[in-house]
Order: sequence, then structure tokens, then C-alpha cells
Amino acid sequence: NYPWADQIGCGPSLRDERLAPFPRTPFAIRTHRREYFALITHLDAQIGRILQSLKDSGQANNTWIFFTADHGLAIGNHGLLGKQNMYEHSLRVPCIAVGPNMTESRTISERVYLQDIVPTTLALAGVEQPSSHEFKSLLPLIEQGDYQSRPGIYGSYLNLQRAYIKNDFKLVVYPKAKVKRLFNLKQDPLELTDLAQQPKYQQVIEELTLALEKEEKQLRQTQPTHERPRS
Repeated sequence: NYPWADQIGCGPSLRDERLAPFPRTPFAIRTHRREYFALITHLDAQIGRILQSLKDSGQANNTWIFFTADHGLAIGNHGLLGKQNMYEHSLRVPCIAVGPNMTESRTISERVYLQDIVPTTLALAGVEQPSSHEFKSLLPLIEQGDYQSRPGIYGSYLNLQRAYIKNDFKLVVYPKAKVKRLFNLKQDPLELTDLAQQPKYQQVIEELTLALEKEEKQLRQTQPTHERPRS
């Protein structure tokens, strides 16, 4: 059982979480993971059909393709099942770009938002980005041009969960439970070791808390009912 499941909105009443018994059982998690991986395999085959049709049409070298997703499911990690959490297995989504004259097999470690794909495709189409859209084109990043990195990445779920990622650290805040968690994503990518109670990390927590509060203040000014960005 996840210790703060109810306070963060992931208790038995949540659609995604009620699909397996509490506490989670090995059989339930194995079943959900089999189904999850089966869906991924099926999706991969369908993407292959689309790419093959594009090649057959002769337009493969004249087409931009962006592949991403909405969320990942926890499928048992941290005792959770669904997508409504601030852990990397659910917050972090694929972001793959293929286009004419692009360098093949290049990995970019910059943290971006899923919504950045919208201004990217608008730029490719020669369409001016609406002033109401706060995200930014990834073309300078893809083309290795002048790209200004974000100070950090923000995430939220309802009024029950918050997260802020900067450099190697992620701060997770549960307002209702009055809990803060801190993870070093470089040293602990599976987020298994909470550093929040260690005195030497208190300054990191204070800095990330201030950055998160600043980000929330800006979001309230632009979008009073903001929804969690996907990174």
C-alpha cells in the first residue's frame, strides 16, 4: 500500500486504482503488466504499418513525425496502478522526432513538455503561434540552434499533488497530506530513496519549494484552472 494513497487522490475510489486489490498482489500486478506490454506490442505493430505505408507512398523523406503519449501507468510501482502520480514512470512520456535531414539516432537530454510539440508543428507549417499558447517550439533544440532551457519542470494533479524538477532533483509535494519527498533522479532513477528527511538536503528542498511556488503563481495569473503539463 502507498502510505498517502488516499490523501493524494489514489485511493480505492479512483478509477485507475480500483482495478486491483488493496494491498496489491503479485498476481494482479503480473496480469496488469502482461496486458500493458501486450498493448505496447500491438501499438508498435500498428505504427510499423503506418511508417511502411508512408515509405510506399514516396513521402517518407518529406514528412515530419512526432511520437509521444499522454501518461504512463504505474502498474504496481510504488504500490500504485494508474497515471495520477508525480513519479517518472507516469509523468515522463516519450518524445521522438523524425524529419527531413535530421541526424539519426541522436538523444537529447533536455527536459521539455509534451505540449511543446504544438508550437513545433506550427513553426514547421509556417503558422504563427497564438499568444495564448505558453509552450515553445523544439525546432531550435532539434536543429542544435539557440534554445533557452527552462529553469525547471512543473507538474500537478488536482490540488493534491505537486512536483518540480530542476537539475538532478525532483521535489514532490502532497498539500493535503503535508508531505514533501525529494529524489535524485540521476542517482536514483526509480525514485526509491526519499531524501527529504536528510538534513543535508534541506537547502535543496527550500530552493525547489520556492521555485514551485513561483511557477504556480505565474500559472494562476495566466491560467486560473491550469492542468498538469506533461514532461
